[in-house]
Amino acid sequence: MSIYDLSFCTPADIPNEVLEYDTPLEQLSVGKSGKLGILQLGLEKDTYNNKTSIKNQFYKVPLCIKRALYLEESCPDMAYIYVISPSGGILQGDRYRTDITMQKSAKSHITTQSATRIYKMNNNFGTQIINLNVGENCYLEYIPDQIIPFRNSKYYQVSNIKVHDTATCVYSEILTPGRVASNESFEYDICYMKVKSVNHQNKTRFIDIAKLEPKKENIKAFGIMNHYDILGNVYILLPKSYVPETKNEINVLLNNLNLNNVIGGCTKLPDDSGLLVRLLGQYVFDIKNIIYLIIGLIRKKVLNISFSKMRKI
Repeated sequence: MSIYDLSFCTPADIPNEVLEYDTPLEQLSVGKSGKLGILQLGLEKDTYNNKTSIKNQFYKVPLCIKRALYLEESCPDMAYIYVISPSGGILQGDRYRTDITMQKSAKSHITTQSATRIYKMNNNFGTQIINLNVGENCYLEYIPDQIIPFRNSKYYQVSNIKVHDTATCVYSEILTPGRVASNESFEYDICYMKVKSVNHQNKTRFIDIAKLEPKKENIKAFGIMNHYDILGNVYILLPKSYVPETKNEINVLLNNLNLNNVIGGCTKLPDDSGLLVRLLGQYVFDIKNIIYLIIGLIRKKVLNISFSKMRKI
């Protein structure tokens, strides 16, 4: 299969709730130039300079990156990488795919340059595949900015996270109600996010699904969003020996925040394979700040280093 093929960038298991919007486009059809975004990265620790380096890369606009930066004084070998989309967001019929592989004790913090905007869609839908492969003794923080689904948008995202039992991966998602300043709150058609994880032996760690259809269900109902607007998920895959103590420390952290606008908790994943933190809040910056606090806790626990929060360029 060629990386330029539509099937390479299209999820294999698009759910029926999303497929019902699979209508032809009046403008550029699915798979045409500019509709397929591809990013492939291979990261390794370089024995020459003792830093995590990009050993191989390929990208196809509307996805791209710049060179790795080394911004953390407490961890000078950690590569900071910013994923950039010159198009400004995901349009109808767009198919994005990101593949990131880490080997040889690499360490990296990967984020997006800004929020992921899901634009208004008259036809079809947008999808994104995120494949993360975190090898032995590697450390990855994949912390994108928030997702903003515009009015009438349809979006499906599937994240496949493969993490070696000796490695650590912190992966987060933040979903907003839309362009609130433009009086668009929960006016998208569907936002369907699926996260799957296995270890290096392909043993399932967890499967988690968030499916929101504001026009078909009461999003503000108890048991869904209640009176909150922002959903935050943090998946922490780390060696089993860290799991019980880290769970308790995160819950103590959440209990001590005393924020009226945020609720959340941390629970163990099956077989003590990691942790899931679920957050509901009113403001994006509250959720982001909590995620940064969690990253700081994980860095101290696993790497014995500090975290100077995120730096946007």
